[in-house]
This record gives sequence, structure tokens and C-alpha cells, in this order.
Amino acid sequence: MMTYPRNSIALRLSGMFTLVALLVFLLIGWALYQQVDKGLGLLPEAELDARYSVLESTVGRYGTPEHWVKINNKLNLLSEEDKRIRFWIISGDPHYEYGNLNPQIRAFAQGPLGTRDMQLPDHPYPLKVLVSEFPAKDQRPPLRFMIAIDTETFFHTQHQLLIALISLAIVGVLLASALGYWVARIGLKPLIKLSQEAQRLAPPLRSGRLRLSPLPPELDQFVSSFNSTLERVEQAYSRLESFNADVAHELRSPLTNLIGQTQVALTRGRSAEHYFEVLQSNLEELERLRSIINDMLFLASADQGSKATKLTSTSLAEEVATTLEYLDFILEDAQVRVEVRGDAQVRIEIAHLRRALINLLNNAVQHTAPGQVIQVRIEAAEHQVSIGVTNPGSPIAREHLPRLFERFYRVDASRSNSGNNHGLGLAIVKAIALMHGGDVFVRSDHGMNTFGIHLPV
Repeated sequence: MMTYPRNSIALRLSGMFTLVALLVFLLIGWALYQQVDKGLGLLPEAELDARYSVLESTVGRYGTPEHWVKINNKLNLLSEEDKRIRFWIISGDPHYEYGNLNPQIRAFAQGPLGTRDMQLPDHPYPLKVLVSEFPAKDQRPPLRFMIAIDTETFFHTQHQLLIALISLAIVGVLLASALGYWVARIGLKPLIKLSQEAQRLAPPLRSGRLRLSPLPPELDQFVSSFNSTLERVEQAYSRLESFNADVAHELRSPLTNLIGQTQVALTRGRSAEHYFEVLQSNLEELERLRSIINDMLFLASADQGSKATKLTSTSLAEEVATTLEYLDFILEDAQVRVEVRGDAQVRIEIAHLRRALINLLNNAVQHTAPGQVIQVRIEAAEHQVSIGVTNPGSPIAREHLPRLFERFYRVDASRSNSGNNHGLGLAIVKAIALMHGGDVFVRSDHGMNTFGIHLPV
């Protein structure tokens, strides 16, 4: 059986159901109580009016002592039949008076006509009293007629109604809480199953995915996002494995050369000239190691969100010309020529720009046959500037294009490379573009391959 901690969603939903039910029951109970209380408040007056309508004609019709005896007997009979009802008649002639007329009763009778409440000292509940007046008739003088009803029964009814409403509200809230908890647990079953399925996804099972159906619509988007995240993690994991293998290979080659050459030199005595050559060769391998490590450190810094800060407004055409001067010997040895078209003024960190241009031009030179021309085009648009380096070469398959700027990625699976190329040049170009808020692009069509960067204006 699944248990839930105190802060579980099921308990939270149950608590929300309880609060909603409590609020609903309070509102309904309050409205119902007000309506019933209003109706109960009208009942005493209605009963008084009914009693008075029966006695009005009898009291007002007769005015002789003989008839008055009959009226007293009738009032006595009505009082005995219903103990809640009381009658008083106040007059200037004692023969035409009725009831226990104490000073409080006589003072109350002198008040205004109509229905009023009267509180007796020996009674905890007020009496609802209807005061009326009859004019003189025959021998009878004018008199005040009072009919009262005890409201104790109505107060008890109100109290019982209030207790019943409170009891029903408590029962309803408890029932809503229990049902809410049960409904929440049923509703959360797909999420629990989804969690259990996610726990079964172990690192070796990178291709595992959460099932999209059957699931409630509310979880479909979550599962799709989670599967997309797993796919990105799988791709990153695969790239990391490939990256680790490539790093190990790139570092192993110069280390193997260093160890091999050193061991050979130490097998027997050598001349100073031979040791100098060994040290010179070792220095080249060490330089290569340092280059790889520096490039990896630069990429690691870029991965952590490092941004270009030392921005300077400069002419791209001038920076390309400066870079070509630096690569003059390389271009001459490769017997290729570079043409530069266009210009634009942008704010950029010059050292980073020159490093990106060197990598782009080196990449183009390595894949350009002698005697051919490399084109550098600078094109300015409304929001960005493009620097594209185009060289004639073998077409690149479409499936390779999105991955050419990844670390150590090569179209040719073989690892035969020159000592100056360790597969991080284009990755550094992309990192520099991202550090400036730009991006990279690559095209391969009609025998021309173009690598370049977009920079924001």
C-alpha cells in the first residue's frame, strides 16, 4: 500500500477539498439559517394574529356584565388549552378586566398599539405581545386587550436547527475530506506509476523512454518533455563518451611519441647533437599537448557561460587582412590565394575574432588544392554580420553538416591528422561566436564548402 508523507499532493488536495467543502457548507448553512430564522420569527406574530382575529369580534361585540362572564370563561378555556397563550384586559372598571395585572403589565399596556416583545422577570424568554384597543360599548368602558405567546418553543427550534446545521456541516466536511483524499489517490495513480517507471530507467538503458499512453492529458506534456530531456541527455552522454575517447587518443599520441623517443635515447650513449634532436622533437610534442589543453580549457570556460567583455569597434576587413598577414607563410606553402569581399563595423573582442579567423582559414587551407582560391565574404544585414570562408573541395554529406562544429568530429573516420590539427578548431570557432551572442553556419553545394559565423550588430 502506498504511503504518503505529510506534504504529499494527495494530502494537499484533500486539505483543499476540505477547505472548499467547509466554505460551501458555511455559506449554504448561513443562508439556510437566515431564511429559517426569518420564517420562525414570523410564526409568533402569525399565530397571534390568528388568535386575535377569532376573539376580536367576541370582545368588541358585547358590553354587558352578563356577556363579559362568558368572555372570561372563553379566555380561561383558551389559556388552559394552550399554556403558551396568555390574555390580559385592562380597563377603568375592574369588572371588565382579565388576567394577573401587575404594574409591569399595566405599564406595558399603556404603550403603543401593535406587536411588541415583553420580558417578564420570572421568564427567561420574551413574550410576543399584541396590544389592541376596544372603544366603549354599552355598559363597558374603553379597554386595552393584550394577547401574548411564549417564544420559548421558537427559540428551542432555532437552537436545534443551528445544532443540526453545524452537525451536518461537520459531517459533510469530514466526508468531503475523506472522499477528496480517496479521489486524489485515484487521480495520482498514473503519476505514481510514471514515477516507478522512471526509477527503472538506469544509466545503461539510455534508450529507455517513458510511455506516452495511456496517460491523462495533464501528464502527456510532462512525459514528452521528460523524454526530450532523456534524448538530450543520451546525446550528451554519447558525445561525452566520444569526447573522452578522442581526448584520450589525442593525448596518447604525443605522450607515446615522447616516451618512445626518450626510451630510445636512453638505451645507450648518444651524441649531444642526437640529444638535441630528441629534445627538439619532444618540445614539438609538448607544444602540441599544451595546445590541446589550452583549447580544452577555453571550451570549458565557454561551456560555463563565459562572455566576451573586452569589446572594441573594429573593421572586419582589416582584421581579416591582419590575419592573412599572420598566415602568409602557410598560404604560400599551400599555394592558395585568398580574396576578401565586403566589410562591416562591429564591436567584438579582437583576440577572439582573430583566433576564430585563423581556425576558419586553416580549415579552408587544409582542404583546398594548390592553385585554387579561398573566398572570405563579409555581408552585413539589419541585425547581424556574416563572415563566410569558402573553399573549393569535395562535397560534404548533408548528415555531417550539423555536427561539423562539434569537438573532435571529422567527416573522415580515420584519425590521420597533422600535428597542428587535433579536431577542436571549429568547436572553438563556435564557442567564440556564442560568447559574442552569435552563431555559426556551414554550407556545401556546387563544389564549394563554406564555414562561417554570424555576429550581432
